Amino acid sequence: MCSGQDPFASSQRGVMKRKLKTMDANKAVANVAYCLNEVIAIYPITPSSAMGEWADQWASEGMPNIWGTVPHVIEMQSQGGAAGAVHGALQTGALATSFAASQGLLLMIPNMNKIAGELTPTAFHVTARTVATHALSIFGDH
Repeated sequence: MCSGQDPFASSQRGVMKRKLKTMDANKAVANVAYCLNEVIAIYPITPSSAMGEWADQWASEGMPNIWGTVPHVIEMQSQGGAAGAVHGALQTGALATSFAASQGLLLMIPNMNKIAGELTPTAFHVTARTVATHALSIFGDH
């Protein structure tokens, strides 16, 4: 999966042919995040749960990323905690990421402000969901 080579290409007599894989967006994003990061802080919450679950499964199977190491997947107790763990990992020089849904992203704002203010590069992978105004909502805003 994270071999550093094009996972969708195969060679036949020196001619590269593309292999197609069908997957949902959560698995595709989790694949990229897993291959490129050393620390993945997760708090599974719909609709982004699948991304954290894929990363956790691959790590438990010992699958290496493109750096040849198995990322540390840490399940936190809140979206704010996940953002804090990412912030701490970034401060040590690790490549770190997290997954969030729209509502949970709001809980990450304080840590995201610190990360941005310190000019620390990272990526948060966000799925679309209604930001609730009167009650919790699980409906997607696409």
